[in-house]
Amino acid sequence: MKRIALFGGTGFVGSYLVDALVEAGMAPVALVRPGHEARLRHPDHCEMVPGDVENAETVDAVLRNADAAIYNIGLLREFPSRGITFEAMHYEAPVRIMQAAEGAGVRRFVLMSANGVRAEGTAYQVTKFKAEEYLKQTRLDWTVFRPSVIFGDPRGRNEFATQLARDVVVPPLPAPLFFDRMAFWKAGEFALSPVHVTDVAQAFVQSLARPDLHGRTLPLGGPQALSWREILRIIADALGRRKMMLPVPAAGVSGAAALLDRFESFPLTRDQLKMLLEGNICSDEAFSQFGIAAKPFDSAHLGYLKNL
Repeated sequence: MKRIALFGGTGFVGSYLVDALVEAGMAPVALVRPGHEARLRHPDHCEMVPGDVENAETVDAVLRNADAAIYNIGLLREFPSRGITFEAMHYEAPVRIMQAAEGAGVRRFVLMSANGVRAEGTAYQVTKFKAEEYLKQTRLDWTVFRPSVIFGDPRGRNEFATQLARDVVVPPLPAPLFFDRMAFWKAGEFALSPVHVTDVAQAFVQSLARPDLHGRTLPLGGPQALSWREILRIIADALGRRKMMLPVPAAGVSGAAALLDRFESFPLTRDQLKMLLEGNICSDEAFSQFGIAAKPFDSAHLGYLKNL
């Protein structure tokens, strides 16, 4: 049975990674922050190591005798006043773990990144890109996955479609169709490729036994490129609702976010809005290498939204 060191096993995607690893007959060794023990699924089939990524001894304990490592820790937004930053979690922590993996003799390393990362962009994009670039310089047999926005039953965690349903579709106000500068005729036209969480988890787990994927960076998108307008309509359909939508200038929202996005209750940061307007499209072609038919973003696969 393969031992898989898992960093980021209690969040949204992490819970599905644990499911897929256990189903494949592998033994996850999961780093779990104190107070999050109840979030780890299949505790009878997992080894739990309490601690955090800042502690070298804890990291070493997770990697000990592991056959492979997965780094899946990620932030949707940062709170520097609380020491929660993209730099720390997307770059510094994975670099330390890559170094520790090399020291422990763990050759296989799979990194969760994101579609659209690049050397110049938002802090989210830049820090994930820097981690990718560091990984490429190591002696590890690495694979990087770059998913678009991930959807699926959140199991009590943060998730793309649930947040949109709760913050945008369910409230009585019209849904915003953002547009940049004065291009109101393009309101809500930026597009995304939502990808189902179970498909992402299966790709990660199958890749562990695929030497042909060493040194590869794979985008993971769903089978549809959907505009923001279409995504909101599909979510509304899944909830059995009709939703009015109105063009909204991004500049006004960005101005409000400049004042309020330091508060966790404010739903959108300036950088998140900027990345939305860029779009986030990628192909589902990579899934063919795993024999996976990527699930569409439709009412049938959004049934969990009815639990809101």
